Amino acid sequence: MVWRPAARPDYDGPLLLDTHMWVWMLEGDVGRMSPKSVALMERAAASRQLYVSDISFWEVAVKAAKGKLSLSLNPAIWLRQAENASGVSYLPVDRTILILSAQLQGELHGDPADRILISSAQLHGIPIVTVDALIVGYARSRNGVPVCDARK
Repeated sequence: MVWRPAARPDYDGPLLLDTHMWVWMLEGDVGRMSPKSVALMERAAASRQLYVSDISFWEVAVKAAKGKLSLSLNPAIWLRQAENASGVSYLPVDRTILILSAQLQGELHGDPADRILISSAQLHGIPIVTVDALIVGYARSRNGVPVCDARK
């Protein structure tokens, strides 16, 4: 279930942001995604249907600690402020999602955060908004993985 924002311009349902999308949104770095994706995310935020998984907090902290992610603020401060981002709600990572993430079938890299995001999208029926070609490719090869391809 992969779709592009241009193909569904009137979509007004919930969206689950991949970690990089969340960071880009909060850092104001929206030039990396299609303008229609930005509009879609803004619409979801306005209706309180924009979601971020709790795993994204972990992923941001890990990448920042390893020097793979540079933020405008100290990561601990950035994450505390991100909790209060307007229009964003947070999905907990529960045992069901953890188990589902370990049982994903097919070709998918071993990134635990991506596996948890995919499992969260499947369980909740919320499309992941991403520019990650691996997630898009996985969703194209599997039924039941809702993905909004935000690549330009």
